[in-house]
Amino acid sequence: MNKKIGMYSAIVTLIGVVGFAVSMILGNDGGGYLFSLFISWGFVPMICSFSAIGAKANKAAGYTAIAFSSVYAVLVGIVYFAQLTTIRLTKLNEQALAILNYKNLGSLFFNYDLFGYAFMALSTFFISFTIETKNKKDKWLKILLLAHGVFAVSCVVMPILGVFSGSTGSGNTSGVIALEFWCAYFIPICVLSYQYFKDNKEEN
Repeated sequence: MNKKIGMYSAIVTLIGVVGFAVSMILGNDGGGYLFSLFISWGFVPMICSFSAIGAKANKAAGYTAIAFSSVYAVLVGIVYFAQLTTIRLTKLNEQALAILNYKNLGSLFFNYDLFGYAFMALSTFFISFTIETKNKKDKWLKILLLAHGVFAVSCVVMPILGVFSGSTGSGNTSGVIALEFWCAYFIPICVLSYQYFKDNKEEN
């Protein structure tokens, strides 16, 4: 059952990432927010599945990854659900929008979103230590998950330094390019994760 949940959750995460990438290209903000929720809904059980099938010696790393993935899901869930409901359906004044609107780079919710992805990056970093490398695909998965942890630093440091404060339309374009790069990076993680769960022969 653990490997099946892992396989299905990897597929859900992949659908979310691809859908998010396409939504960004088409300029469909609502679709981007919805698919971002799908990413979080697939990511948490995927991390839990890695931990479940991992060796007992690596349980601490697995539990840490689960905890960080849960924080990520809560933070981004609050941000994107607010965009799909309150921001989209309610007439808010400029002050409220300056705080709650994700599209305002440097806003409170934009920073919350980055903070959430910092926890996602930390989750992939720790879960990489549970991967048992039996072939080249497993090695690449471990490397990608481990390297993805580096994103945690930028996600925390950039908002603190005010990198996005006062950004203009060109800043939004740069943001889309950065997000598309992230999607291109994370898609192989989803595919390799599916293969990892599929090829796993034992559940510890």
